[in-house]
Amino acid sequence: MNDDRYLQAKDCEALTGIPAATWRYWAWAGNGPENFKLGNRRVWRESVIRAWIAEQEAATKRGGAA
Repeated sequence: MNDDRYLQAKDCEALTGIPAATWRYWAWAGNGPENFKLGNRRVWRESVIRAWIAEQEAATKRGGAA
């Protein structure tokens, strides 16, 4: 059984600080993390969001040990 949570745009905002409107726009435009319709609602799997954040961090981080 998969214990992954299904997040709506407002939940994604609470998790990341990125506005819900941006999540909805990304879904409409085909950008951002993978999402799908569950009934009438657009949802994102929490595990997908967390993996996407890790990918963003790995691709854009700077600095490190001096």
